[in-house]
Amino acid sequence: MSAFAFRKFAEELVTMVGRRVAVETSGGNNYEGNMLGIDENMNVIIENAPTQDSKVFKVAINGAFVREIKLIEKPFDLKALASKIERVFPGLVRMREDIGAIVVMDKIKVTEQGVAEGGGLAAERVKTVYDEFVKLSK
Repeated sequence: MSAFAFRKFAEELVTMVGRRVAVETSGGNNYEGNMLGIDENMNVIIENAPTQDSKVFKVAINGAFVREIKLIEKPFDLKALASKIERVFPGLVRMREDIGAIVVMDKIKVTEQGVAEGGGLAAERVKTVYDEFVKLSK
């Protein structure tokens, strides 16, 4: 696998951390819960995964047995949000997929949780666009 393809694959896996996933193992077991972590060997940690033993709160699954990982929660569309913000601040918006954020005017940082950094009137306007976007997305 080329270095670019490997990096892209790893980036996609990381976007699943903190989200609701379904993991199927080669033994036929299925786990559905919040992914807490994943490593380069596809070892996965899931929390809140209902099991036969209700005393289990976290499950660590050996990557050698992971057959499939499915994202079962719709991801937040940062690119669409960046497009909406770009309409208000033309030429001043950069999408930073590597950090999962949008940077406006090199001083306002927006994540899927909202305006993370920055202040003033511009940040308030970005927050308004974000709030409208979230409201329409639901």
